[in-house]
Amino acid sequence: MSHPSVPRSVSSATLSRRAFAACAVGLACGGLPAWSHAEVPLLRVLTHSSFDLPKELLTGFEKSAGVKLGIVKGGDAGEMLNKLILTRANPVADVVYGIDNALAGKALAAGVLAPYSGPSATAPSAAILPAPLVPVDHGCVTLNIDKAWFAKSGLALPTSLQDLTLPAYKNLLVVQNPATSSPGLSFLAATIAGLGEEAAFDWWAKLRANGVKVAKGWTEAYYTDFSKNGGKRPIVVSYASSPAAEVFYSKTKLTEAPTASLNLKGGVFQQVEGVALVKGGKQAEAAGQFIEFLRSAPVQQALQTTLWMLPATPGVAAADVMRHAPTPTAFDNPSTEQMAAQTPAWVSRWTQVVLK
Repeated sequence: MSHPSVPRSVSSATLSRRAFAACAVGLACGGLPAWSHAEVPLLRVLTHSSFDLPKELLTGFEKSAGVKLGIVKGGDAGEMLNKLILTRANPVADVVYGIDNALAGKALAAGVLAPYSGPSATAPSAAILPAPLVPVDHGCVTLNIDKAWFAKSGLALPTSLQDLTLPAYKNLLVVQNPATSSPGLSFLAATIAGLGEEAAFDWWAKLRANGVKVAKGWTEAYYTDFSKNGGKRPIVVSYASSPAAEVFYSKTKLTEAPTASLNLKGGVFQQVEGVALVKGGKQAEAAGQFIEFLRSAPVQQALQTTLWMLPATPGVAAADVMRHAPTPTAFDNPSTEQMAAQTPAWVSRWTQVVLK
């Protein structure tokens, strides 16, 4: 996303996990066999803008699979999926990474994914997605707070979503627009699943009256509006992994994260990101190898501090810095079917309630 993306993180490169600028990147092919470029097959990989893995892993894959990777970054996960749908008559990719459980229903309904029966399709996973998506990573969208701001103000931390509608918390929260941001959509979905649809939109109306700010995407909310980074809002929708990313990217050595997650009822969404073959894509064999590559132990280890998500492959050791990012013990997710059927109406209603 998302951060997906933090994704969730804190270097301008990695932290644009939910940036919206689309770009295409052709990876260098150091280590490939001595073939001419014309002879090396191109594997086209469509991802969201936050895709980031160590170069040595990617070039190692190129060498083992005998392909050149063409990574096409399609913006936020929602934008990426729209690109896939709009080009389905002449697909722009052979394999796609970054469709999450908030978007899976839309992807399945659009018929842009192809079946996959390789080992990872049936392998045990720490989080699930509907086939043919293969889970790669998971994490939680949740509220983050600026510890220093709250310590200085003396204001108690909110203990429920309802607290955020009280006068004491006026003008303190920034969220992302669910129409343009995957963490924004995830947070909206959590409020609906956790509070109930009518109660959720009543809460959003009260939040509007209490001065909630709406940013286009995660990067703007986290790096412009969040008080930790010079803004005026000490509460932001981000990821449970964000505090760990703050420690990891800090210019000075930290023993404690400067931010923390507020895992409130109705305010936590478990995001699961996956990879799938693109229907009508080329290079099916190499695309399948790429799916297996993303589920391999080295990639599952590395993504924790590049994508700021948790591994889908069971048994992969947690990165040490993740001790600063406890995983929420509960979350509120609508079903995949609900998300597919109701998301357009939810976003439209949210727009009326919060922005109009």
